Amino acid sequence: MNAVPTAAGAPAAPAGARTRAADPHPGLWEALLGGSGRGTLHAWEGDRFSHTTWAAVTADARAMAGTLRAAGVVPGTRVAAVLSNTPEAVRGLLAAWIAGAAVASLPLPARGMTAPEYGAQITALLDRVDPVVLLADPGLLPMLPATAGRDLPVLPWTALTGGPGGVEPCPPGPDETAFIQCSSGSTSVPKGCALTPRAIAAQLGMMLEMAGSTPGREVIGCWLPLSHDMGAFGCLLNSWAYDFDLVLSTPERFGMAPRSWFRDLSEFGATMTAGTSTALHLATRAQSRTTPLPRELALRVLTLGAERVDWDTIAAATERFAPSGLRPEAFMPAYGLAEATLAVACTPYDRRPHAAAFDRDALLAGRAEPAPEGAPGSVRLVSNGPALPGVRITAGPPGTSAELHISSPSLATHYHGDPERTAERFTGGGLRTEDLGFEHDGEIYVAGRSDDLLSVGGRKIYAAEVEAALDALGPLRQGASVLLDTGRAGAVELVLLTEPRRRRDDFPAIADDIAAVARGTAGVALAECWFLEQGTVPRTPSGKVQRNRCRALLGDDRLRTIARVRLG
Repeated sequence: MNAVPTAAGAPAAPAGARTRAADPHPGLWEALLGGSGRGTLHAWEGDRFSHTTWAAVTADARAMAGTLRAAGVVPGTRVAAVLSNTPEAVRGLLAAWIAGAAVASLPLPARGMTAPEYGAQITALLDRVDPVVLLADPGLLPMLPATAGRDLPVLPWTALTGGPGGVEPCPPGPDETAFIQCSSGSTSVPKGCALTPRAIAAQLGMMLEMAGSTPGREVIGCWLPLSHDMGAFGCLLNSWAYDFDLVLSTPERFGMAPRSWFRDLSEFGATMTAGTSTALHLATRAQSRTTPLPRELALRVLTLGAERVDWDTIAAATERFAPSGLRPEAFMPAYGLAEATLAVACTPYDRRPHAAAFDRDALLAGRAEPAPEGAPGSVRLVSNGPALPGVRITAGPPGTSAELHISSPSLATHYHGDPERTAERFTGGGLRTEDLGFEHDGEIYVAGRSDDLLSVGGRKIYAAEVEAALDALGPLRQGASVLLDTGRAGAVELVLLTEPRRRRDDFPAIADDIAAVARGTAGVALAECWFLEQGTVPRTPSGKVQRNRCRALLGDDRLRTIARVRLG
């Protein structure tokens, strides 16, 4: 790799003077292969950042394409890849495109997933994708199915370096599949969303407008996994296409030290970043009140998505980081999904986010009725802003809350290798999202997923609402509670899985508090609380709880349990 020298090892400062004399909305391959490439990739390696220009990254990728060609990658084939936050994986992604392949981005192991479970998931996805080679980090190879190495070549990303080069770029055409993006798997088996270069380029153009960005004049900070759409498109390709600097950390580093997120933003003068509401809570809690950040924040855009955005988390982060220069206008709650490449609605930049109260029972009955703030029976939802340019979002007649339907220039064409689910979800030139929400005053509000809507004793509740309310209980870990409906006792019961902060506590008393929150929030009775070891609740690599896996683990009694408390 070609390093960019900096004084005393300091990161290159954001260069407002960099410009790029090019179309601000170029095609994907023009943007990645034909730009000036003067922006810098700062990639975390071991215990420090390396610094490389995008031009050098592209040159390395051209050389790596030769290794892939020798492995059988030719135009029209597919490369399966577990994209990690390493410099080699960044280069390998472009190398596969240069060699002419579509890249199938496979998920990282979810938290709590065993090697056999992960191997079975990867085997199912490989059967659908039918790749000619599988790429992954060396440390992940033991988790991959044993059959993979016998049926197709399995190469570590590092094996692509030092390739022979000499491959004339022949990436997929504008309307051919270029990227098969697996959904998060938070509510079902991951689906492979087939994205074209035209759709990806459309999304990049939307993001440039929604953030009010100028090519060559931003610094993006990212710890999100590149196997997730926010990491791959919102951070990596957004930076690469528009010649932004990218400060690329890793999800493992963030998990070990959540304060590293805002420290990196401070040290590099980052102007943009993205994350989840849960991650923002962790970073806020980790930031000391007495130890300031190294430098004042230059952050003007912090996109929040991938899960329900919590208003109290935004308020707490605003208060904690205000002394370091964070403005409330920086927060941009957004709504998106893998099938649309990334975002379909977003709070406009430089405008304060806001929340509104709605009648809970009306929402459960399919009506969107505003309620006074703090009124009994009301629920506060954070606005996701209006639909992005060119995007249409509908949810039935005005005043109703129903399944959201979207059409977008960045929409996937189908689920690769899954015609049945494609026919179910891709209808009328758009997509049935399976998310429940509505439009109010021209902005999109998401009440929950259809999978999160539980029915107990004839009463409907949103599981996510109860789970969010439990985050306020001090003894429980933030974002580590999952409400499930079960039939274990011959009738539908509600069971809560949760991770306590301490292994030794008065769990019956905590369970009583949990039951009181459930009654007060949704008017329902819990049957049982399971207190689990830290790290047991299954999550996607971006941090979303995997409700379907929670149900499976509960049914198989495979949860690492500290205590079980029966209620009522």
